[in-house]
Amino acid sequence: MLRMERIRRFLSSIGPGVFILGYIIGTGSVTTLASSGAKYGMSMTWALALSCLFTYVLIVSISRLTILSGNTLIYLIKKRFGKAAALFIIGGLMVTVISSIIGVTAIAADVFREWTRLLVPGSNGLHPAISSIVIISVLYYLFWFGKHRVFLRIMAVIVTLMGISFIGSMFLVIPDTAEIIKGMVPKIPEGSDSHLILAGLVGTTMAAVVLISRTYLVAEQKWTIRELKTEHRDAIISLVLTFIVSASILAAAAGTMFPRGIVVDRAIDMVRTLEPITGPLSSSIFVFGIIAAAFSSLFPGYLMGPWLVCDYLNLPRTMSRRSIRIAVLLIALLGLMVPVFKGNPVVIMIASQAISPVLMPLLIIFVFILINRREVVGSYRNPLILNIALGLTFIFSLFMAYTAIIGLAGFISG
Repeated sequence: MLRMERIRRFLSSIGPGVFILGYIIGTGSVTTLASSGAKYGMSMTWALALSCLFTYVLIVSISRLTILSGNTLIYLIKKRFGKAAALFIIGGLMVTVISSIIGVTAIAADVFREWTRLLVPGSNGLHPAISSIVIISVLYYLFWFGKHRVFLRIMAVIVTLMGISFIGSMFLVIPDTAEIIKGMVPKIPEGSDSHLILAGLVGTTMAAVVLISRTYLVAEQKWTIRELKTEHRDAIISLVLTFIVSASILAAAAGTMFPRGIVVDRAIDMVRTLEPITGPLSSSIFVFGIIAAAFSSLFPGYLMGPWLVCDYLNLPRTMSRRSIRIAVLLIALLGLMVPVFKGNPVVIMIASQAISPVLMPLLIIFVFILINRREVVGSYRNPLILNIALGLTFIFSLFMAYTAIIGLAGFISG
């Protein structure tokens, strides 16, 4: 009985980290990682490793800031830097959230259409607009009645099974050790979309919305200074698992598609990453997994706007208010843009992930200043090693912002 209680407390203590893992390993990360591995092999492994490392630094910093100040991040930015600064961050975050919702919904709908086309030879498959409406309706129903927690746990199980499948595929087709080592050497491969994919790969891991959501999770856990070690353990577990699963997707695509010159032009092309371990079942497993990943990443995306507004106004995050329900519906309906107005879901998804690094340098500056202000964190000085790590994170974020701008400029002009 005592052992079960310890297990329960441990699982509860890593809850925020599991949420972060589920948020990161979603439809966007699978799409970007599979595209990177298929087109450029393991050459972007270094960026994945650094983005996980620096995401850990930021998660620890934001958690520490929330615990020591007793306030969430957007409210602190508003209080210390003014309304304009807070509104600018909120605006930038909403651009990334909305673009992600558009991309994720489009990918899920496109995958389902291609899957239904395979099931019924000669048909055009279920129209993406119909499947998008179904996805939006299910999630909005769960939001309206507050019944999303159990459903999201089921989705998490499905995503976990797909993650295990990716890991299994990686071991069957893992690239040569030399290729993996070469991939750890920082270098941008030659290619028309290499900057966009690189920025998207980093943006899906080192995502501003994921980092902002951390402040809310820590606040809801009601962690105090006594739980700083618990918070550090939670962050480590989350980012180690993130790297393992992400690297597996990258390696599975590099091992199955890169040697044959197959690139991810359509969402259904990503099925090939699971073929070594699941064979004929790969399409079905991938479809269920990608839709589950879409559900797990879309739901927090729908709620992020109201969360940010409540944070800015320092109000309780009560999601049952009529104004919030209307706002969530309007945000959710934006997912119909690609199914209705057309576009390449894969390219749009990668571009949406690439937007995040542009906002990151400013966010890091705010965090660094706030966490070193005595009037914010009291007598607790920020450790020197954490300040150095934040400095390195800022340098990396500047490079990735530059890379993202080049990639997005090419995407827009092309």
